[in-house]
Order: sequence, then structure tokens, then C-alpha cells
Amino acid sequence: MRIDVVSIFPDYLAPLDLSLPGRARASGLLDLHVHDLRDWTRDRHRTVDDTPYGGGAGMVMKPEPWGEALDEVVSTGSTSDEGRSTSDEGRSTSDEGGSTLIVPTPSGVPLTQALARDLSTREHLVFACGRYEGIDQRVMDHFADRVEVLEVSLGDFVLNGGEVAALAIIEAVVRLLPGFMGNAASLDEESHEDGLLEYPVYTKPASWRGLDVPEILLSGDHGRIAAWRHDQRVRRTRERRPDLLPPGPISD
Repeated sequence: MRIDVVSIFPDYLAPLDLSLPGRARASGLLDLHVHDLRDWTRDRHRTVDDTPYGGGAGMVMKPEPWGEALDEVVSTGSTSDEGRSTSDEGRSTSDEGGSTLIVPTPSGVPLTQALARDLSTREHLVFACGRYEGIDQRVMDHFADRVEVLEVSLGDFVLNGGEVAALAIIEAVVRLLPGFMGNAASLDEESHEDGLLEYPVYTKPASWRGLDVPEILLSGDHGRIAAWRHDQRVRRTRERRPDLLPPGPISD
């Protein structure tokens, strides 16, 4: 998979060189490129924002630098950071059909495990990280005629920009790539994989500060352990996220 991220703060994406994402990049499983939006500005101040039409507080990110950046980045999943290849119309000559443009925004659709799993099957993801009051809507409207555009929200809260959300979405997606996790079975019983939250987990020592590991986990009876874990998943989901439970009774 190739991922391109466009931001005015490219250093924000440095954590993607750490831990498992960093190893995935080093092994070639993940081809990640981070771009500075200001490289596509045309004035000496490298301006990326202006006042909003209609009045109001804050600034809006201008369509011109975003348009030029995404003309290149969306279209050139195979273009390196050093080389740019576009047609006379300003679009790359490569196929755009395999690209998905993701715009992190609190007004987007919620990020779910199902969406992350769907995105993990894509060839090329492009993240447009907005700032201030957001990106001029015409940018998303224009590129929706060329590629799939997804505006995605982490939740019902507001961040300073799209970089934190992009980091979260990228990690949620790339950990689902075949070969990313050393033990793929560890993904099977995670929270949200089948609509339930994950059961509580324990490790050595068996007793710590007066708190003991549940005796059933020490029994060696795998059938009883599996039943206990399912019961814990249902109970935890009912207590913390009842909205995830299907209508009607569910077996504990």
C-alpha cells in the first residue's frame, strides 16, 4: 500500500517511523510519503489560508495550493518526492482510479473498525490534513469527480488540525495489512472486530498489590476460558457501549 500525507506540518507525521509502522516502511510493506503543502504555494510568504467568504471567525485553507498538491499526489501513486510528472492540464498521466482521498474533519463520517478494514484493501490512500477552519469545500467537490473522497471524523470533538486524526486512521488501517502483525490471530478478538469490546487481559505475576488474576484463567480449561472471555466482552460492551449491542437479547 502507498500512503501520501499532505500537511503544513509534515514533522507531525514523524511517529510513523516508530514501532510497527516504521518496520512496515523499512520492509517495504508500506510506502509512505509526507508532503509539505507550502511547496505548492506561489507567493513569497507561502500563503495557504485566507478569510472566509460570508464572514466569521478564523481562516480557511485556500483551494489553489491544495488543488496543485492533490493534482500531483492523488494522481501519482508511483511518483517519487523528487520527480513530478503532470500533463498540460495539470493532472498526472498515471491512473487515478486506485486512489482514495481522505480528509480528516469533525464533520466527517465516524472512523470505525469496518471502515479501517475497508481502507486496508485500497492501493493508494491520500490524506489532506486541514488546519484553521478547514479546507475550501471546492477542493473536495472537485476531486470527487476524479477519485473517491472520504471525509472522516475520529469522534465528536475538535482538534487543531488533521494530523493527529491522520496518524490514528493510518495506524488503524495499516495494522490490518497482511504481514503487518507478527501474529495475525491477535486481531481476531480485538474490540469492534465483531461488534463487542475486548475482554480484560492479565499477565504475570498472578497476584499484584492484593489483586489476583481471575482463577479461571489459571485453570488450563480452554473451553471455560473462552466462555468467560465471551461473557466479559458482552458485560463490558453492555456497560460501556450499549449502542454497539444488537436489538433483542444477547447471550452472556
